[in-house]
Amino acid sequence: MELTAVPLIIGLDRAQETSMLKWAFVFLIIAVIAGIFGFTDVEAASATVAQWLFGIFLVLFLGALIIGLTIGARLTS
Repeated sequence: MELTAVPLIIGLDRAQETSMLKWAFVFLIIAVIAGIFGFTDVEAASATVAQWLFGIFLVLFLGALIIGLTIGARLTS
């Protein structure tokens, strides 16, 4: 059983999900570097963007997981 079609149900493919997670980590690294150097405005903005992107990715992941488990349960029963 292959679950690659599950993310397509919510409108994102695997490349877009990976890209979103990558950007969350990029903004997290920018926030940490800015925090080390004391750029508080850049740090706060980058941390906020990283938190939003991580939250969006987490919601999409959980949605795909629930849909995948539901479809998987229907296919096996």
